[in-house]
Amino acid sequence: MSLFGKNIKKIRSVKGLSQQAFAELFDLKRGTLGAYEEGRSEPKIETLIKVANYFSIAIGDLLTNELTVNQLLKFKGDLTTYAEDVKREKFAVIPCITDSVANEYITLYNKEEFVKELPTLQLPVNPTKEFRGYTVSNLEMSSHDKGFYPKDVVVGEKVPASVIKKLNTGTLVFAIVDDKLIFRRLYVTKGNAVLRADHKNIEDSIYPLSEIKELWRVRYVFFRRIPEFGDLVEDKLLSIEKELLRMKEKLG
Repeated sequence: MSLFGKNIKKIRSVKGLSQQAFAELFDLKRGTLGAYEEGRSEPKIETLIKVANYFSIAIGDLLTNELTVNQLLKFKGDLTTYAEDVKREKFAVIPCITDSVANEYITLYNKEEFVKELPTLQLPVNPTKEFRGYTVSNLEMSSHDKGFYPKDVVVGEKVPASVIKKLNTGTLVFAIVDDKLIFRRLYVTKGNAVLRADHKNIEDSIYPLSEIKELWRVRYVFFRRIPEFGDLVEDKLLSIEKELLRMKEKLG
C-alpha cells in the first residue's frame, strides 16, 4: 500500500479541513476519502493528479514519502503564505547622479537629505560599502570610437581622502573638484591629482589632493550600447604581434 491515505490525512490536519470539505474539493464521496485514509483503497490516477497539483506536491512524494508538517508548510497551494516565507536577497540601493541633478550635486553632495532624493539603482553589490552612480554626459572618455559615451552609467565606490594617493595609476574615477564633476583617469604625482581624459584633445586637469571634495573609484560599468568586443580582441592580437616583432629585432 502507498502512503497516500496517511499523507492526505495529515494535509487535512494542517489545512484544517474536514473529510467532507476535502472530499468536495476533488469531487469525492466522504466514504471514498475515508477508505483512502484507512488504507482500504488506493486513489485513481486522475484523483492523485488533482490532489498533487492542487497542493503543489510531487506525486512521488504523495505516494512513497511520509510528509512532515514542516514539509507541508513549505508547499505552495493555499496551505501557506509561501511567498512571504521566502528570504529575499536585499540589493544595495545606489544613488545616481544624472544630467538633471549634476549641477545641484556639486554643491549639495554632502547633504544627506538631498542624496536620499536622487534617482537610484539597485545592484547585487556589497551593501556595507558606499557607492554612487554617475551618468556620463560627454565624450571626454572616448577615443577612436571606443570608451564611454553619453548615457553610459558608471558606478563608483567611495574613496576616503587618505586613500586617494594609494590608488593605482590610471584608475577610473569621478570626482568633485573646483565646483566641477569630472570623470577621468587618476594619476597622483607630487601631492597633486592629475585627472586625464582618454580623448586626445582634452587637456589634463591638475588639482592639489587637498582640493578634492569627493572621489569615487569606478567599479561597475553599464554601456548604453553593446561594446565591440571583437575589436578589443583584434587590438590585443596586434599588440602582441608588434611586441614579438620588436623582440625579434632585438635578437637579430
